[in-house]
Amino acid sequence: MKVSYKWLKDYIDIDFSSAEMDEILTQIGLEVGGIEKFQSIKGGLEGLVIGEVKTCEPHTNSDHLSITSVDINSGELLPIVCGAPNVAAGQKVVVATVGTVLYDGDDSFTIKKSKIRGELSMGMICAENEIGLGNAHDGIMVLPEDAKVGTLAKEFFDIEDDLTIEIDLTPNRIDGASHIGVARDMAAYLKQQKEIDYNIPSVEDFKIENTNLPIDVKIENHEACHRYSGVCISGVKVAESPEWLQNRLKAIGLSPISNVVDITNYVLFETGQPLHAFDYAKTNGKVVVKTLAAGTLFKTLDEVERELNGKDLMICNNEAPMCIAGIFGGIKSGVSESTTDIFLESAYFDSVYVRKTARRHGLNTDASFRFERGTDPNNTVYAMKRAALLIKEVAGGEIASEVVDIYPNPTEDFKVEVSIERIENLIGKEIGKETIKNILKALEIKIEKEDGDSLNLLVPPYRVDVKREADIVEEVLRIYGFNNVEIPAKVNASLSYAPKIDEHKLRNTIADMLTAAGFNEIINNSLTKTSYYEGLESFKQENTVSIFNPLSSDLNAMRQGLLFGGLECVAYNINRRNSDLKFYEFGKSYQHIVNPENENPVDNYFEHERLGVFMCGNKTATNWNLKEEPTSFFHMKAYVENILRRFGFDNERLRIRETENDQFTEGLTYGLRKTILVEMGMVNGKILKTMDIETQVYYADFDWATLIKQAMKNKVSYTELPKHPAVKRDLALLIDKKVTFADIKTIAFNCEKKLLKSVSLFDVFEGEKLGSNKKSYAVSFILQDTEKTLNDKQIEKIMQKLIKSYEKQLGAELR
Repeated sequence: MKVSYKWLKDYIDIDFSSAEMDEILTQIGLEVGGIEKFQSIKGGLEGLVIGEVKTCEPHTNSDHLSITSVDINSGELLPIVCGAPNVAAGQKVVVATVGTVLYDGDDSFTIKKSKIRGELSMGMICAENEIGLGNAHDGIMVLPEDAKVGTLAKEFFDIEDDLTIEIDLTPNRIDGASHIGVARDMAAYLKQQKEIDYNIPSVEDFKIENTNLPIDVKIENHEACHRYSGVCISGVKVAESPEWLQNRLKAIGLSPISNVVDITNYVLFETGQPLHAFDYAKTNGKVVVKTLAAGTLFKTLDEVERELNGKDLMICNNEAPMCIAGIFGGIKSGVSESTTDIFLESAYFDSVYVRKTARRHGLNTDASFRFERGTDPNNTVYAMKRAALLIKEVAGGEIASEVVDIYPNPTEDFKVEVSIERIENLIGKEIGKETIKNILKALEIKIEKEDGDSLNLLVPPYRVDVKREADIVEEVLRIYGFNNVEIPAKVNASLSYAPKIDEHKLRNTIADMLTAAGFNEIINNSLTKTSYYEGLESFKQENTVSIFNPLSSDLNAMRQGLLFGGLECVAYNINRRNSDLKFYEFGKSYQHIVNPENENPVDNYFEHERLGVFMCGNKTATNWNLKEEPTSFFHMKAYVENILRRFGFDNERLRIRETENDQFTEGLTYGLRKTILVEMGMVNGKILKTMDIETQVYYADFDWATLIKQAMKNKVSYTELPKHPAVKRDLALLIDKKVTFADIKTIAFNCEKKLLKSVSLFDVFEGEKLGSNKKSYAVSFILQDTEKTLNDKQIEKIMQKLIKSYEKQLGAELR
């Protein structure tokens, strides 16, 4: 939001430099994004001076040029060659001296000493359009005879200089979205140092002069319109605004339109209350605030025909809509040059209604900006009277109706209870009870009741962001001054033992592991396409959390998992010839699963923390001493098991099975009984095809919240290092292809639970000599007794037992 420094001084007596304004406003929460110099005429007429043409003779080498001598009170006459047909001796004129920069829109040129057709010219006698004072260009600008020679043009024409302050308003500080709002906040801050206050223009002169323009107002939707005020003005003359009004608007980046419209904009940026002026003749004497049937067509001021939603609040006459409430006017009901009577609206519309309608139609206006964040419901009548008086001043007319003010349920002050001790504890400094009370008073927060250390406060409704104790503390601190709270010389800390897992630390540990292994972290938008989930059983489309007012069809739902966001990153990189990829992402997934037992609809929405890991392309690039190695299923499996191991889950504890998730072509699921910890494998080719990815992608989907929950149950245990050596024995088993290593491992531990420590697979072989449905597994067994050294007899007995079990249960043969 832009603020004019001169305009601001109409409400508060201040005299600060731009640097001081920057510091003060930023400190009180109205952060300054930039300060620029504003001039009502570009260049400020610098270098231009009032002169008198002493002589004027025809140029001997031209039939349209004149040679003049001009007095600008510099001690000598300036020779100037002029091409204007109306130049003559004795005229008072505007002279651009050598070195002056003149502007033509964004272009500029500098006046130089030159020779024109052989005659010296030391400046230029200017026309209106050449210096920005008008549009006339048929001759030079001739001034009144009493114009004083040597007067600077910027003083003669009273050029206005100003500072435009750009304030980066945060969404919660809509109370500062006006000049009076900024003045009010500055006064609250400065009151802590000196006696000062802000003032608002009086509306005591407002009076009803006749009732020639009766108006009937009806609110049909009180949920969307809490208050509606208005008044009629007759006999106005719509014309160009006076210079002072135009300069005020130009200083904050607005283009003047007409006196009536400019006043509504002026009062908006003065008070923060949006207004709208209707042509009274188009109202038919009746105003109805209501919603219309979905599909109704309405053409707005920008000449765009819009299809209304059934929840768009409209301002209508007795026949048709005239305006989208709080957002944009209609093309047929606005003020035009032929308008003589107006109806002036000042209302308080519900912020949610305005925001949703603005998003539906892609409209963002100064009015909707304020209504969406919350205006002051108790300010509508004042703003309306202020605008009516100004309209009378600049456009004439009379107040021609009773004041309409429909306000069935007045908004009450917000009630907040705080304690002085709590405020000082959160601030970190004892600032004193009286100081706190003075700050609250300066912020127009009333103290309803004071009971010892406790204060019962009444916060005005225009402070929509101050409803809790923490908000009050923030208000006190920003006015007291963040910089006035000293940094202590020491830091007090207490050590505590946290029995629970530090989730943040563990997350960083896993992130460091993956980063060290060559992975890059990605962060994707939680919004995604609903179409991604079409035809998936693992993530059904009906379980998608849809967005009511999506920005686009590409962002119309919350993601159910991290897969598609990661694949978008993969596709983006592959399309830019970066195909060897390793990504990981921590993020949340969202689902809507209707459960009839949950009476509260909110309970049907679920949010889960997940970790997604992606791999594709080559694990290692071609090098002089390394062969190119493509990423494989087993590389991903190794990373998955390393992460699980870091959580304290080894394969002996886990239940590993083939995944049944249709996100994968082939995959494994790791879990504990019925609890799934992670699913990993090769991404389904159909999904890759929809993403235009031709290479194989490997993906692991960790249920991060469940991992943390299960890891909390892990207990640290230790045993003494064994004193006796371990023995390794190998078996080469010829088995059916359908037999998995997990089957071999399970049988082994069922046969020997005491002395068998580990089972590992070190070779797999398939070939025609073995048979079409056969494969060979080379398996290692580690045996160890913690009490004594194993002898050959014990070892042989265990191995024979294993062989017989494999022969009997798997039909295995020794090779």
